[in-house]
Amino acid sequence: MKKIQVLVAVMLLGLATSCKEQLDVKNPNQPTVSSANTESGIINFAQGGVYVNGFREIKADFYDGVPGYFWSGAMGVHELMGDVVGEEAANQFGNQIGAPDYVILDDGTKVLNPNAPNTQIALIRQVNVNANQGANPLFHEWWYMYSLNSQMNKVLELSEQVAFTGDAATKKATIQAWVYWWKGYAYSRIGSMYYAGVINSAANGTNGNFVTKEKLIEEANANLDKAAALLTTIGTAADYATVMAKVIPDINQVGRGLVPTTAMWKRNINTLKARNLLVNTTTKAMTTAQWTQVLALTNDGIGATDYVFTARSNASGDILAPQTGTVAAKSTGDPSGGATYKISERLIQDYKTGDKRLANNFTQRATPWIGESSRGNAFNTRWALVDGGKKMAGVATLSDRTAGATELYLAGSYEENELMKAEALLYTGKIDDALKSIDAVRTLQGAGLTAVAGTGLTLDQAKEELRRERRVGLAFRGLSFYDARRWGVIETVANGGGRKGAVVVDKAGKVNTNATIEYHFLDYWDVPDNELKYNAAAAGSAPTTNPKS
Repeated sequence: MKKIQVLVAVMLLGLATSCKEQLDVKNPNQPTVSSANTESGIINFAQGGVYVNGFREIKADFYDGVPGYFWSGAMGVHELMGDVVGEEAANQFGNQIGAPDYVILDDGTKVLNPNAPNTQIALIRQVNVNANQGANPLFHEWWYMYSLNSQMNKVLELSEQVAFTGDAATKKATIQAWVYWWKGYAYSRIGSMYYAGVINSAANGTNGNFVTKEKLIEEANANLDKAAALLTTIGTAADYATVMAKVIPDINQVGRGLVPTTAMWKRNINTLKARNLLVNTTTKAMTTAQWTQVLALTNDGIGATDYVFTARSNASGDILAPQTGTVAAKSTGDPSGGATYKISERLIQDYKTGDKRLANNFTQRATPWIGESSRGNAFNTRWALVDGGKKMAGVATLSDRTAGATELYLAGSYEENELMKAEALLYTGKIDDALKSIDAVRTLQGAGLTAVAGTGLTLDQAKEELRRERRVGLAFRGLSFYDARRWGVIETVANGGGRKGAVVVDKAGKVNTNATIEYHFLDYWDVPDNELKYNAAAAGSAPTTNPKS
């Protein structure tokens, strides 16, 4: 198997390093290149800029192997704060970043967050310093996404210089659509997580003009629209598929990860734009016009048979290591063993009785696993995620650590699109249509549940079906924190947030079934000090610190 080499300029916005030649994703159908100024070279550069710089590569002294790279580490933080998993390990403050401020047990006992400074927001303000380097949990998603954006800027510049063969216009447009899609993706993630950021279109260098999260989402959508416009011009041109088959690694071109048609790709764009609107607006603040916009986008979003952007594991872990490359992989196995993340009791609580997805993917311990009480107040659990599932026919498997078995959704999916559509339908008065979409997702994943459409559910009952389905049907996809934020779960109980009627295993191993949890998490993160240390905000910049306390 030949090794692709690309010129990779790993770059924190304000801390640039020189270009280096670096090993990239292995693909036997592509040649080794020493320059990106050729057709094969720019394709390899475009590939490596996404799958290595965007998700795999990080400066050595910023890397902590316990959480892992982007899909297991940065996304692990999302799932910790979304209460899909818990963590006992202190690496990158994983045991604290998802710890609630307090838990009230069934008997009224109030168990505070045992980790000084005792609240997540105070923790963030304490640890968000450049001296923490890779231990700063706010840093990693920022690094990866700006590294991705930086590489795409370079690819865009080179695309104007390369002499493409054959249908040159189509090949150039395909590469540029790839660039704008991934730039839109990067800004979507930054704007959905950070209080402010920089818009940077330069191939080298940056600027200190920090803008609001809203401006970042506007920039994300503008780039996605540019990608869609290029895809429209390409249409069904044959050389589009030729380029895409090379820029997407072979190991990913399996299952739902085959090369999408231009029409499919545009539907992927609509799904991501719908997500950008939905997850960055609290449900209370959503207007009818916004719900109508979500509905329009999802009606032309990812369909059940569309190909999407995925990643696969392989034995050498080029993109995803089979045992450790995803949050699900690092949540697999008994919590007393090697599982970094522990399955949350609240995730299990959200499965409906008789859901085959629960039966296929989890086992219940004879006795609860009890973590070190000085590390958290809500992570004890009775549940273990099963490697490869229990092989129930037609039922979705959440974790499979066999090389090549993991199919990770990098962006949107049919299930996410359908559940966003369902939510928009609920809030525009079409309850039964919404329930049909929820049923469709459950059918696709083999849940084996009785259909809820046509059963006369009230609006509140339908909303609860939607809430539960997003929790379990989209578990381990990095969406749980977004939902907790927009639904108000991360707010204080006094302000209508938190979770009541929660299942919590206390430190004595007693299972509480009516506990109250106050999370009180920061909704959008401050700009990492790792950035500001080298790229101070220019005069007139938006605030880089979230005023929430």
